Amino acid sequence: MTEASLSQAQPGLSVIILTHNEERHLERAIKSIATIASEIFVIDSFSNDRTIEIATSLGAVVLQNKFINYAKQFQWGLDNAPIKCKWVMRLDADEIIEPDLIEEIEQKLPHLPVDVAGINLKRKHIFMNRWVRYGGRYPLVLVRIWRNGQGRIEDRWMDEHMVVWGGRTITFEGGFSDHNLNDLTFFTNKHNKYATREAIDIINQKLNLFPRDMAVTSESTSLQASAKRFIKERIYNYLPFTLGAFTYFFWRYIFQLGFLDGRSGLVYHFLQGYWYRFLVGAKVMELEAAIAQLTDKQQIILELSNLTGHDLVIDCQQKI
Repeated sequence: MTEASLSQAQPGLSVIILTHNEERHLERAIKSIATIASEIFVIDSFSNDRTIEIATSLGAVVLQNKFINYAKQFQWGLDNAPIKCKWVMRLDADEIIEPDLIEEIEQKLPHLPVDVAGINLKRKHIFMNRWVRYGGRYPLVLVRIWRNGQGRIEDRWMDEHMVVWGGRTITFEGGFSDHNLNDLTFFTNKHNKYATREAIDIINQKLNLFPRDMAVTSESTSLQASAKRFIKERIYNYLPFTLGAFTYFFWRYIFQLGFLDGRSGLVYHFLQGYWYRFLVGAKVMELEAAIAQLTDKQQIILELSNLTGHDLVIDCQQKI
């Protein structure tokens, strides 16, 4: 959006939601923002269920684009959706904006000073229909609302954050929930895919195969998000994964009181805090062994593309 069109942006809030076969969640997500969203854009990666039908029936504008990764898909939506409002929100299809946050947005958003560029929201995680309150999982403070033209998403394969510029960020106290209704098979399949993408980022951190997006700072996003990124990339990623995964789980489950989340909490903290971190490390080990004899960066990128099923060649060309 040009500077002139930004100055003519309408009051209100535009919401962007990414989808692929989200008929189970999408209606719930859209209805949760119905009273605050001036326009809703669903960026769909060619769903073959009722996702598009549901979106259009609820008044959303649907755009379709081939999915590469979350960051590229969301930025494509940000660049191509005809956004007219002064404020933009990122919402996942399995997330719900809760009534207290709805009220806070309605009351505060129209009156924020011009030096506020972004708004952090506090996310709850619901697992097996229970709120995960401990283990460092609440609140997760994330930039999810920003002034039109003053925010973008990091270009990363995993753990991407919204970053803002041209002003400060503030935090709203109302809640929103990540509440996926699918089963454990879906959860583990999803995290298996996440692990591959995170392994790509870790290998790139080590080998500098293509430029890394380093936009996350305490000024551009939440302090919590920038601190976690620093610890992960400057400390955790250099630990042996067998030690790192166990230490992280132990810290979460004992020192951050994850055991208070009960039996379902144990399932969550073990899978997401130990099994997933261990899987990421194991995939890094496997991929590093496969490329150990290669010295040319282009050959390494091509081999990683073949092994992971992700087109890193295109990704590299786009960043050069």
